[in-house]
Formats: sequence, C-alpha cells, structure tokens
Amino acid sequence: MKRIICLGVIACLFSCGNANGDSAAPAACGPFGDSSAAVISQVKPNCGAGELIGPWKDADRIDRYACLYQPKSAGANRKLPMIVYLHPSLFSAGWITQTNILDLQNSVSLTDDPNNVGYIVLAPEGRKTTHYYPFPDNTGVGWDNWYRQLNPSGDVKIGDTTWRENADAAAIDHFIVAEVATGNVDAARIYVSGWSNGAAMGLLYAVNRPNIAAAAVYSGPDPFGAFDDPCQQRPVAGPPGNNAQLQIFNPAARVMHIHNSCDVGGICPNDERMATELNAAGVVVDDVILDDHHRRVYSCTDSCGTDPKAPDKSTASIMGSLIGLGNHMRWPKESTTAMLDFFRQHPLKPTPQESTRNSGARP
Repeated sequence: MKRIICLGVIACLFSCGNANGDSAAPAACGPFGDSSAAVISQVKPNCGAGELIGPWKDADRIDRYACLYQPKSAGANRKLPMIVYLHPSLFSAGWITQTNILDLQNSVSLTDDPNNVGYIVLAPEGRKTTHYYPFPDNTGVGWDNWYRQLNPSGDVKIGDTTWRENADAAAIDHFIVAEVATGNVDAARIYVSGWSNGAAMGLLYAVNRPNIAAAAVYSGPDPFGAFDDPCQQRPVAGPPGNNAQLQIFNPAARVMHIHNSCDVGGICPNDERMATELNAAGVVVDDVILDDHHRRVYSCTDSCGTDPKAPDKSTASIMGSLIGLGNHMRWPKESTTAMLDFFRQHPLKPTPQESTRNSGARP
C-alpha cells in the first residue's frame, strides 16, 4: 500500500508540475545548450558480482568509477563484444541487476558466429548533480545530457571561449579506452545501452562517438530537449546555424529506442519528436513503442501526455501519469533479446581506408 501511495504522489508531481520549483537556475544558452550541471558529489557504486574499476578523476576533480562484468568465456584467447550500460538517474550502476542483460551474458552471441558466446558489460557510474527533470529527480545521481559538448576531439575553442568536453562523456570514454586496452574487446562491436536518463545519455553519446557500433536503449527522454530544459536544441549533421541547433559527429549511428506508449511525464510524444529529428539528421532510428503489456504498438496513449516537448507540467492525467511511471520503472525483459540481436546485426562498419587495406588494393 505504501508503494502505491508513493507512486501516486510521484505521478501527481509529474502531472501537476514541479512542486519544489525549477530544477536549476535558468542560464544563458550557449552553442552546446545548457551550462554544465552543478556537481554535488561523487558516487561509488556497489557492483555486486562485478568488479569495481577506478577511481579516475574527471575534469572537475571528481572520482569516477565503473562496474565491469565479465562472461564465463572471458580470457579464452578471443576478443568479445562489449555493452556499455548507463544507469537511470536516482539509481546507481548496480541497478543493472533490475534488467536481464547480465542474465543473458553467458548464453547469447553478439556476432554471426553462434559459437562465439558471451559479451563484456561495462557500467560506468554517474555523479550527483542538478538535473532539468521534475522533482524528485531535480537533483541526484545521473548523467548531464543538458551540456552537449561531446565533440570526439575533446575541448573546443569558439572565439575566445574554450568549451570543455562534457565530463560524463569523458568518463565514459576513459573506461571504454581502458577496457579496450586490455585486448579483450572486439573494437568493432562496442555497443551502448541505458535506461531513462541513462538512455538519454546513451543516445547522445552514441550519435557523437564514431567508435560506437550501435545503441539500444529503453525509455529515454529526448537528450536534446525535454521537461523544463531552457536550452533545447535540434540535432543536425553539419555545422549548426545557431544555438538552437547542435552538430552531431556520428550521424551514421544505428539506434534502437524502446519506450512505452504510456510513459512517465508524457515522454512518448517527446521520443517520437526525437526520432523524427534524428532521422532528419541522418541517424537511422528503430523506434519501438510498447503498450502496458510490453506488446508493440504504433502510437502514444493520449491520456499519458500529448505535448512533444514533455513540459514540466505534463498534459497527462493523474491516472496516465501513474501508469506511465509504473511502465517506466520496469525494464522490458521480453525485449532484451531483440536489443541484443540488434547489436549482433550492427557491428561497426569499416572506414573506406580499412576496406581498401583489407582488400589488398592500393588507395
């Protein structure tokens, strides 16, 4: 009963607006959206059966960690695919146990060789920061997908201003590079998954990192604009025309986004807008909508929100918000195999130079 009451209160907060005011003080919008999130503290995850990696200090001098989960086939003198899993806000990297990604780790092949079974799972940890989400998610552990400087080359100078690389993206970069350096990872099969805020960060990361083969995520708000974000942007493949646009650096990314027809905060229409804008920028998005029983449907539920901006004061009804929150809080375990098969079908494509070398032809 207490759980039902708690969910009802949270659903009302999403439906009626932010009870505690703005998530963060409004700031001037720049070429990369909002300013960097204000950091509250570091987070050290409980990795359970996994291995704790770190600390590594980011540009804010915050200790960063990750959890590493190896399959039984690790160390068999062959490289394995790797899934980078990004946790939801308010939950830590160890929340991966609420999915079945680890349950399938020793029985599924992410390659076309059915005998090459197993995959590595790397779960970086976020930080406690401010968020542009409704209360109670206006602060807490999570990922900063509002400051969108994810240029793969690192810091960027525009005029006299140096725009530092997104600290979360840099941390994810670090842990991926460290694991690849062990020689255990198939560099053509590095994938990203995530849940909620982790899905939003995973989408933003994948469309900006040419070393990511594909992303398959669950129930992520649009990382380019949702809720009370004052600096929403539209992704474009080339140089932006103004601060309302943002250049992405991996428009060749393949993305599967699974979300609910009735989702928290009315984010289903928000996700549909995102898919349209990413497709226009060249990103191929497999947009998969699930009903309350995790069966595929092809439209959003109006009672759960109709505004594609997913405003802080949701257009969802109280009941729609309650159902949406319940859907959002459970991983679609029936769809995990489809996500894994999506990964198998989409290894990293070789560059033209690599194709030429492999064919033996001269450039």
